[in-house]
Amino acid sequence: MLSGVAGVLTPRSVGSALELPATTARGVAETRAGLGGTYAALGGWALVSRDPTAQAAVGVTWLGAAGARLASLVVDRPRTDGTFWAYLAAEIGLGATALVGAAGARRGRDVASIRAEPTGSR
Repeated sequence: MLSGVAGVLTPRSVGSALELPATTARGVAETRAGLGGTYAALGGWALVSRDPTAQAAVGVTWLGAAGARLASLVVDRPRTDGTFWAYLAAEIGLGATALVGAAGARRGRDVASIRAEPTGSR
């Protein structure tokens, strides 16, 4: 988590330490591990485990990316184009969808556990 916070707060320092953009073999490896492996593992865990907590983690991750992207508008003043806004829309959409799915799955489990209780236990 702390490395993610560092990436949000000091992206130039972290990027320099990781040799990003990926113009070297090390940069490619760091991009593959940090951006590819991290998100692939998180999403894979959510899909395989079908745990609402994992789904919520995916949602919060996407919304965290959207929040950092919005903050970058003020802090970094990046050049924005259609892809910048498309990525923002995707991050918000995917994050919200994952959180709604997690909440629905939790409600479904709660209802199933209530139905499974013996009648006299209420």
